[in-house]
Amino acid sequence: MTFHSTEPVPRSAPGTGTGVKTFVTAVLLTFGVGLLGMVGWAVLSSGFGGFLGLVAGVFGVVWWRSIHDKTVFPQVIPTKSVVILAVVNAVLALVLILTAG
Repeated sequence: MTFHSTEPVPRSAPGTGTGVKTFVTAVLLTFGVGLLGMVGWAVLSSGFGGFLGLVAGVFGVVWWRSIHDKTVFPQVIPTKSVVILAVVNAVLALVLILTAG
């Protein structure tokens, strides 16, 4: 016979790693929205392109929020999400460098 406890499983308190991931996520989201604005400006060669890039950035943050349980900075951010965000920022920076030349 097995015994199943009805008590909730105790969760450990968020540590330093969680704080670092939250900080890196905040930096990458801010940097990514700025990169989108600059890429829009570079691609369309006008302020309207920059505006469209910033609008796309706001929609990106809203999408990020919808993925992570209706909060931009959840208590525990998956490492996979932070890595994907870093890769997206790297690709946007590469696009900006290639269009600026």
